[in-house]
Amino acid sequence: MDISVVIPLYNEDESLPELYAWIERVMNKNGFSFEVIFINDGSTDRSWQVIEALSQTSQQVKGIKFRRNYGKSPALYCGFKAAQGDVVITMDADLQDSPDEIPALYRMIKDEGYDLVSGYKQKRYDPLSKTLPTKLFNATARKISGVKNLHDFNCGLKAYRKDVVKNIEVYGEMHRYIPYLAKNAGFGKIGEKVVQHQARKYGSSKFGFNRFFNGYLDLITLWFLSNFGKKPMHVFGLWGTIVFLIGFVSAFVIGADKLYSLANGIPQRLVTDSPYFYISLTMMMLGTQLFLAGFIGDLISRSSHNRNDYQIEERIRCED
Repeated sequence: MDISVVIPLYNEDESLPELYAWIERVMNKNGFSFEVIFINDGSTDRSWQVIEALSQTSQQVKGIKFRRNYGKSPALYCGFKAAQGDVVITMDADLQDSPDEIPALYRMIKDEGYDLVSGYKQKRYDPLSKTLPTKLFNATARKISGVKNLHDFNCGLKAYRKDVVKNIEVYGEMHRYIPYLAKNAGFGKIGEKVVQHQARKYGSSKFGFNRFFNGYLDLITLWFLSNFGKKPMHVFGLWGTIVFLIGFVSAFVIGADKLYSLANGIPQRLVTDSPYFYISLTMMMLGTQLFLAGFIGDLISRSSHNRNDYQIEERIRCED
């Protein structure tokens, strides 16, 4: 099969018939064999009934229904697991992503050898309150992830080589950082294509402003896990040691100063009257706690079932 189109959705019953007809028209025109996987993320409208009706008229339509709303990342995870096409296309169900972009995205994967191609909605039909935070968010994501050629991490329209979606795990709200996840999994050829962004035709946006705050927290989490997930002692142990040594040296200086004053008959107040003494003790305790946190994290990491889960691309006369 050439293409799997994975479409997560929540309360988009009005747009689904038009979206599928558009996808089908593009696929037939280009001679692609395809499947369309709709993931109904706990919709409360008639979305599932529409998917069932589409599946009765077309063998290419497949559907997954969640009992409740879990979010876009779980929906993509299940869609990726079910996808069978050589190239996997993801797009939103609100008709803001154009299926006409699919042939060009497919060719970039198959002919130009990209592992992942992300859409870039250069001209957007969104309010300024949404576009400005998006620009700031993408700039931060480029800096931290090292994927410097992408302008729109959160664009729903993306194309993937099948191996990519089968070797990454999308969870929580990490769908924003799939290019980063792919890079960490060893799929380094990541490209971008300017795509058409269309104004929403039905319904309203399902995303609130809090997604930008959650996005930054997820980015920090992903950065830490990708750099120190298998070696937490390298960060907690290092900073714990530094903080402990600063506290220890400070306490030693305070004690030495007290002893010097006593030996030379210089009046000196009690060590416990100095605020620096308590600051030093606090730093030593914090340093010890950080070191222990790294030690415990290392023990947990070493006992994890996927501690030796490495991405192997090919084998020659070596059994798995």
